[in-house]
Formats: sequence, structure tokens, C-alpha cells
Amino acid sequence: MARREFEIAFVGLQPGEHHFEYHITDAFFEAYQPNTLTNCNATVKLTLEKNTNFMLLTFAVGGTVVGLCDKCGNDFPLTLWDDFNMVVKQVENPAKMNEEEEDPDVYYISRTESILTVKDWIYEFIHLSIPMQVMCTEAEMGKAQCNTKVLAMLEQMNVHNAVATDERWKGLDQFKKK
Repeated sequence: MARREFEIAFVGLQPGEHHFEYHITDAFFEAYQPNTLTNCNATVKLTLEKNTNFMLLTFAVGGTVVGLCDKCGNDFPLTLWDDFNMVVKQVENPAKMNEEEEDPDVYYISRTESILTVKDWIYEFIHLSIPMQVMCTEAEMGKAQCNTKVLAMLEQMNVHNAVATDERWKGLDQFKKK
């Protein structure tokens, strides 16, 4: 995808709301390697509310992507759906302000800037739309979509670990709630 596609020349925009829409495919992720996401078909709707010294950006992420199941390692279809807000403020010393800012939803740019690049935020927000733990549901475990060989190996490891208990902790069993 062209770099300029994700640049917004905000200086020429009138105060108020402006809407942008980005269609994200696998080509978007080529610049970010390594990448575990495939078959991406996402839409990011950006609402930019321009004010005198700041802009409020609202990213609405939606669509689908295929990731990897954390348990069996097979491809797992995911639905993307989330909203993110970002405040962009114009200041004299943006590098210092960004370094000191504790709120990740506030970003500073120079008063001389005229273009805002949103590509990295889109990448970040797509990844934040993915659940922290991606696993097949209980109903799908062991079915065609799930890697049964890996599940069998994990079960075998659990059985092996249960047998090999450490004698040092044996006395603590009496404190378990029954």
C-alpha cells in the first residue's frame, strides 16, 4: 500500500469532524515483519475532529483476520471489532512531551507539522482488537479445525507432569481446600 494513503494533511481541513475509511488487507502487514495474521479483511473508519490546538481521532476497527490458536497452533478465524480514541496535540517540543506523557492515548506533534500519519496506529489498533488469548472453543476442540496431534501431545505432557510430583511440596496438600 502506498505510504501517502495513510497520511492526512490536516492543515487544510476546516475545524470540525472529518471522516476517512481504510480497507486493510494482507498487503498492509508486509511492512511489519514478522506477522502471524493472514487473510485480513478489515475496515478502519477514522473520525478526525479538528480543533484549534488538538485533534480527537476515533478509530473504529471491524472485519476479519486469521490468526493462530494459542493451544493447537492451527489457523483460527477472528472477528475484529473495537473503538479506540487518540488525542493529538500540537506543541512546541513534541519529542520531550511524548517522552514524558504517561497516557498512551495522547500524542504530541510539532506546531509546524502539516501531515498526520496514522498507519502505525492502525496497525496497533488492529492488533489490540484481537483477544489476548486466541483458542478454539471447547466445542471445537478435537474437531476438524483443531490440530488433534498437538492436543494429544499436550495431554501426554499433562499426564507426565502429574505423575512426576516433587516430594518437597507433599506436606502442603493438607492445606488445600476440600
